[in-house]
Amino acid sequence: MTVHNLYIFDRNGSCLYYNEWNRKKQAGISKDEEFKLMYGMLFSIRSFVSKMSPLDMKEGFLSFQTSKYRLHYYETPSGLRFVMNTDLSVPNARETLQHIYSNLYVEYIVKNPVCVLGQSLDSELFSSRLDAYIRALPYYSPRAA
Repeated sequence: MTVHNLYIFDRNGSCLYYNEWNRKKQAGISKDEEFKLMYGMLFSIRSFVSKMSPLDMKEGFLSFQTSKYRLHYYETPSGLRFVMNTDLSVPNARETLQHIYSNLYVEYIVKNPVCVLGQSLDSELFSSRLDAYIRALPYYSPRAA
């Protein structure tokens, strides 16, 4: 079990934060291109899910999986989008993403007068606390295959 990476996007699709833990394969494109592709895919999937769902989806799009990884998605009321890629053994990381938003992002970014909202997250405190939180998760393993 492991966490591969985490993206935080603003409501306009700009990647505010990115970190990797156990990513085995690189995309072969620039990080900016990767961020645009990820956000575009999320936008398309959310649109598809909302149009094709036979029920009124209160929660909306939560996750999807391929044969190799699972993508977990959490969107805040203000439009921030938290995306975490894990291996398939992690069933649901919604609470983890909510915790990152409410206990780390709000505490170390929103309440920090030095941090400018809507710009790249350059807070060392946020990065170090996030890293410690991810590494303490029960499904994090530094040597995962």
